[in-house]
Amino acid sequence: MRYNSIVLYAFLVSAFAKAQQLQSYINEAQANNLEIRAVEMRHHISQEKVNEADGIPNTEISLGYFVSETETRVGAQRARIGVKQMLPWFGTITARKNYATSLADADYVQITIAKRQLALSVSQTYYKLGSIKAKRAVLNKNIELLKVYEQLALTAVTVGKANAVDVLKLQIRINELQQQIDILEEAFKESQSYFNNLLNKEVAKPVDISDVMSIPLNDVELVDGSINVNPEILKYDKLYESVVQAEVLNKREGLPSIGLGFNYLPVSDRTDLNIVDNGKDIFMPMVTVSIPLFHKKYNSISKQNELRQQEIELKKRERLNVLNTAFARARSQRNKARIVYETLDKNLKQAHDAEEILIKNYETGTIDFKDVLDIQELQLKFKIDQVNAVENYYAQSAVINYLTN
Repeated sequence: MRYNSIVLYAFLVSAFAKAQQLQSYINEAQANNLEIRAVEMRHHISQEKVNEADGIPNTEISLGYFVSETETRVGAQRARIGVKQMLPWFGTITARKNYATSLADADYVQITIAKRQLALSVSQTYYKLGSIKAKRAVLNKNIELLKVYEQLALTAVTVGKANAVDVLKLQIRINELQQQIDILEEAFKESQSYFNNLLNKEVAKPVDISDVMSIPLNDVELVDGSINVNPEILKYDKLYESVVQAEVLNKREGLPSIGLGFNYLPVSDRTDLNIVDNGKDIFMPMVTVSIPLFHKKYNSISKQNELRQQEIELKKRERLNVLNTAFARARSQRNKARIVYETLDKNLKQAHDAEEILIKNYETGTIDFKDVLDIQELQLKFKIDQVNAVENYYAQSAVINYLTN
């Protein structure tokens, strides 16, 4: 009982260290990944558009000079200077800022999505690297064992208990396993390059991978309905809100706008008469109202916004169906991986028992190295399949984590 507690404690410590190691890589990737930085730049642009929306139309300044001066009672008009500033209807600028803010919020959710997708890619590649490393360890251990059997076979040949062909078969099998190790080495380099690219690091930089990969004793409890708050779904809520704000802005822009300004006309003194206000300049304050008499444009935009809202709702429901399907598939695949792993664990114990029987037979002089090769190949298949089951378990767990957390 005490031994089991020690084993369980060691397993938990190893699992925690592996999780910390992976999380460290994910944090590094999210800080350095070029795609994430590009999405963040897009969000910064959206934030600047909020400041842009706070602006008002350009001030209009006009200047005219009378080529032929116009005579008035107090003198001749020489020029005309005009200044006019149009102002949108009350609340229009606020509506424009709210619309720009809603678009920035939607872009911010896209950053969250991109980070989660990156975390998923980093996690799955990390587990793939761990799987390759574990397979290499299994093959190397198998080669070491076959070399021991090779020495046994050589000894058996000298005393007439085995055939030289058995030795050759063992050597051929060792060569085949070495070939598989070399192929795995190339696969490791490829995955390591992809992993380092995700972190925006040198492709050949070593990756620290846990030596032991095993399935945890219990699965993390899943919460129903958590997919509804997945950023991929929340994105549609933000987009829907942006359309709502777009319609508020459309209503505001369909209202009149007001212009304030003045005209200034300098007047020359009259020399032929001495009258009151002789040569007095003219200052004329002005108020302008721009009234959108024809609302076809704004009605059309309202209809477009309504259709856009329906489109977003449909896309949201469709995406939710896709994510629910992916969740069900990932949960099923993870459960299957556990079943496969546990079954292979039983088979490995039975294969090991068969191996021990063969070794005992060697002591009585009845060893058959063909049976040795068969049982070794069977054990190797079980171990490789078990590593694949572990990789699949964690890969599907990463998908579940992406969908629900």
